[in-house]
Amino acid sequence: MPLCRSCGREVTSGDICPDCRAIAAANQAVTYSPPAPRAVAKRPPVTTALVGLNVLVFVAMAFSGVSPIAPNSLQLLHWGANFGPLSLNAQPWRVLTSNYLHIGIIHIALNMWCLWNLGFLAERIFEPWTYVLTYTACGIAGSLASLWFHPLVVGAGASGAIFGMAGALISALYLGHLPVPKSAIQSTLKSLLIFAGYNLFFGLVPGIDNSAHIGGLVTGLAIGALLSKHLTQPPE
Repeated sequence: MPLCRSCGREVTSGDICPDCRAIAAANQAVTYSPPAPRAVAKRPPVTTALVGLNVLVFVAMAFSGVSPIAPNSLQLLHWGANFGPLSLNAQPWRVLTSNYLHIGIIHIALNMWCLWNLGFLAERIFEPWTYVLTYTACGIAGSLASLWFHPLVVGAGASGAIFGMAGALISALYLGHLPVPKSAIQSTLKSLLIFAGYNLFFGLVPGIDNSAHIGGLVTGLAIGALLSKHLTQPPE
């Protein structure tokens, strides 16, 4: 009578006993565990912090008695708005603080909506400190451009910094060598150019300081061009 080639017991048919056959089948069975899905992109930390800071200042202004609809010039100056006679003399810090002040709830709502959308893309391309420094530099450039063209106008808002981030992204995507399909880059560039063009056109309306927009945008384009040589982010 034949013997089981595994355990040596006698078998009636074949070359392996039923018990060894069952063990072999169990050992060959593999429980499939699907790979863990790629983590969904977290809330962008830099953009969240910037939006949060702008909103926090706006809320603090409102609680202090500043009108959330139409704050006056004296109220804005008290909180650090940009103004030539002050910014160009003993209070140069206003060219920075003015980037975190807004002239009413509609102003801050529009700016934060733009910043939030641009921020998602910026945080995928730039390192966090690169993003922060670019945003800050463009905001200061926008403030300085505003002082150059309108030194006696009280200015405030994050639009110069936001335009700067749009400019930095345009240069980085156009000149950089990111491993991203060309069609995706072209689509994103088109959206960024439409954003910049539309808002510059909208800025022709009296009461909107387009000089700050242009100052931020030009600075952003220059910074993005410098950074483009070093962009080597993964395809995701």
